[in-house]
Formats: sequence, structure tokens, C-alpha cells
Amino acid sequence: MKKRFQIPLKQLVLVALVVLLFSSCANSENVAECLQGKSFGFWWGLWHGIIAPIDLVLMLFRDDITVYAQNNNGAWYAFGFLIGSGGWGLLGGRGLGKKKC
Repeated sequence: MKKRFQIPLKQLVLVALVVLLFSSCANSENVAECLQGKSFGFWWGLWHGIIAPIDLVLMLFRDDITVYAQNNNGAWYAFGFLIGSGGWGLLGGRGLGKKKC
């Protein structure tokens, strides 16, 4: 008979309390100013996903650059961002390098 991996209740409660403690220290940003004006959709999400590595480096040095647009239209922006950043491997992978016999 196989032994199942069981986490003791004390350890589970301790981990939950530590996560709660660290999440209570999270900084809350006011983004109401960012939500005015143009809303970004799928195509902007795609573009922002493509340039995300550059934005990630630049945002370390400048406060006015972010990786993800706050004022987006939701799921379509996120879907475009995911495709643009290569999140599903659509732009590369093992299938592109295989030789067909």
C-alpha cells in the first residue's frame, strides 16, 4: 500500500498565517488616475506582451513605465498580452525545429 503525503494541520495553519502576515504588508496603489481615458484592448495587449522584457528592465530605472497597462478592457487585453509574451509557446517550441521526413 502506498503512503499518501499528508501535511500536518499545525504546519498548514502556520503557512496560512505567514502568508496572511506578508500579504498584509503589501503596498496598495491608487490607480484611479490611470483608469481615465483610453482603454487598451487585444491589440495593445499583444504589443505590450511583445515589449514586456524591455519594459521590465526599464521599469527598474523609471517610475512612469509599467509592464501591464492598468486601464485595459479585461480578458481580451490579458489574452493579447499572454500571446505577445509567448506565454503559450505559440511563437516557438519543439514543433518549429523538427525536420519533416
